Amino acid sequence: MAPLNADAMGQADVSAHVAMVLAWDLNGPDPPLGDVTLRAVEQLTAYRRIIAEDLNAQCRGIPADCGASLSAQAILGEASRRLHLPPPYRTPRAAGHRAQNIARLVDALLRAVEEVSAERARTPHHQHTTRKGIR
Repeated sequence: MAPLNADAMGQADVSAHVAMVLAWDLNGPDPPLGDVTLRAVEQLTAYRRIIAEDLNAQCRGIPADCGASLSAQAILGEASRRLHLPPPYRTPRAAGHRAQNIARLVDALLRAVEEVSAERARTPHHQHTTRKGIR
């Protein structure tokens, strides 16, 4: 895949990359090479950061107590916890497993973006509040 930038990133491209990584047979006779798996970790990590930032911004436009917001916040929390994991240098298989785990997280972030977008369409004028009664 080409280098990632926020303007050029399309959901279809990201989804295709996620599907490709999740289709890897890491226990089979021909797992992906180490440089391929490490590159996937880097690319998926970049996707995750961009999508998480977008999702966080979109969450500000919906009620904090709605299902889409609560689900998105849980997924964003998981994404944040995984942000500081060290790179998987031990084996190509370990890097492949890390890439697949990040791909699952990116997939969850994409689903959350869809849910939050749908909620935003239903409640277009809501202002997110952090304290009761303050807008």
